[in-house]
Amino acid sequence: MSQAMLGLTADQVVSAMGLPDAAIVNQRVPKKMLLENGVPTAADRKLIQDHIEQVTWVAALKPANAGVPDFQDEQRTYLEVAVLTVAMRDLGGLTANSTKVKRISELLHRAIPYPLVVVLSEGEHLFMSMCHIRWAQKEADKTVLDGEPLFATLTADEFCSAFLEALAMSQQPRTHLCTLYQGWMDTLSAWQAAKVSGRFALSQSTAHAAERRAALQRCRELDARIASLRSAASKEKQLARQVAANLEIKALIAERQQAANIL
Repeated sequence: MSQAMLGLTADQVVSAMGLPDAAIVNQRVPKKMLLENGVPTAADRKLIQDHIEQVTWVAALKPANAGVPDFQDEQRTYLEVAVLTVAMRDLGGLTANSTKVKRISELLHRAIPYPLVVVLSEGEHLFMSMCHIRWAQKEADKTVLDGEPLFATLTADEFCSAFLEALAMSQQPRTHLCTLYQGWMDTLSAWQAAKVSGRFALSQSTAHAAERRAALQRCRELDARIASLRSAASKEKQLARQVAANLEIKALIAERQQAANIL
C-alpha cells in the first residue's frame, strides 16, 4: 500500500528528523503547564481543555547530546531546541487554515520558553509549526514570539518523500542551534513553496529563504484578495463594475505569478 493511501503520521515526521538517541525524552507535558503559562484567555483555556488529548516532549536537543553549539546574542539565547508532538481531538472540519489548530500551536510556542518544532495531529490530519523566540524588551527572563509562527498542513502527496528526506537533522546547518532551527523552518517553507510552484526545492541561501517566505506571504494575501473580488464580481449587476473588478483580478493574478516565480 502506498504512503499516499496510508497518509502521513506524526511518528513518520519525527523519525525523518533523525534525532540523536541521547536527545530523546518522550515525556508527557501536563496541560497545567499550558494553562498557567503564555497568558491564555478564557477561550484559550477552553481550547486546551477540550481539544488537546496529549502533548509529548519528544526530544530536547542540546550541545551535549546533539553536537551543535548553543547560540546567544542580544536578542535571543538558544540553549535547547525542543521537539513536541500534540494529539488533538474533536476539532471537526479541519482545513489548512484551521484557526483552532493554529491557535493551539501558538499557545505552545508562547508557553514553553524554547524554540519548538511542534507536530500536531487529529485523526488523519497533520500539521507542523515553528517560531523563533526572543527576549522580551521590558520583562527580564521572559521570552516572546519573534514574528508569526510558521504553520503548515502536511499531507502524503508527491512532495512528501522529498520533504521527509530534507527534514533530516543531518541535512540541516549545524553552526549552532539557531541555524539548525532556521534550517528546519526553511525546509518547511520549501514544502509550502512546493504547493504553489509544483516542485520541491530547498532554498539556495539564507537570503533566498527570506525572499521565499515573503513571496509565500504575498501569494496568500493576493489569493485572499482575488477570491474576495471574484465573489463580489459574481454578485455585481452593473456591467461597468464587473469589468473593473475583472481587470483588477487580472492584474492581481499577474502579480501573483511574479511572486510565485520566486518560489
